[in-house]
Amino acid sequence: MEEKLHNRELFFGIDKSYIAEFVYGGMDGVVTTFAVVAGAAGANLSIGEVIMLGLANLFADGFSMSVGNFLSTRAARDNYDQHRKTELWQIENQREEEVGGIRKIFAAKGFSGALLEEEVAVIIANQEVWLETMMREELRLVKDNKMPYKTAGVTFCSFVLIGIIPLLSYFAAPLFPPGDNRLFLISCLATAVALSIIGQLKSIVTGKSRLRGTLETVTLGGLAAFVAYSVGFVLEWILPN
Repeated sequence: MEEKLHNRELFFGIDKSYIAEFVYGGMDGVVTTFAVVAGAAGANLSIGEVIMLGLANLFADGFSMSVGNFLSTRAARDNYDQHRKTELWQIENQREEEVGGIRKIFAAKGFSGALLEEEVAVIIANQEVWLETMMREELRLVKDNKMPYKTAGVTFCSFVLIGIIPLLSYFAAPLFPPGDNRLFLISCLATAVALSIIGQLKSIVTGKSRLRGTLETVTLGGLAAFVAYSVGFVLEWILPN
């Protein structure tokens, strides 16, 4: 119930609280897949090989990233829950020490005298408020209400949906003359558009300028592609066929 009440506003069908996962999944997906495409193009591989390598990378890396996201999100939640149980036990069994902890926290904020004691009394009158205050102010822990399986699902879907964009022109290869170099050019342009969209979404997450977010994302993606293309070109030149 708590999650349903928290950040349920949608942005193009995506729960806003999960935009970060969508952005970073999509960013990683499009950059890594395009790096494979660029490397394959630099090595002058066939269309079939480009598609095979691209899809293998897309689903393997997407799954790996989503599993990592799931485990890290669950670990963070488990860590919060464990510390919360410990703090609750201390409130119930070491009350005076925990009251002293609250007094120390608010004294550090500038409260003193009767005002300090009044603030302490208000906090400890409600165990839930007391507990959450200790978690936030003493342990610096805030519960993330996002569910691990949802963060993992959004990450994987974004990785695949955005990451497949650099490959789309190669799927359309039968519509072009054999050996048409425009396939890679189209892939570059489509990837630039995808990176621009991701940059816009990233700006929503970070609160930075949309222009800056777009330029950063496109530049980083371009650098990754340049490195991959250069490596593929060099390897194709020095390795025996």
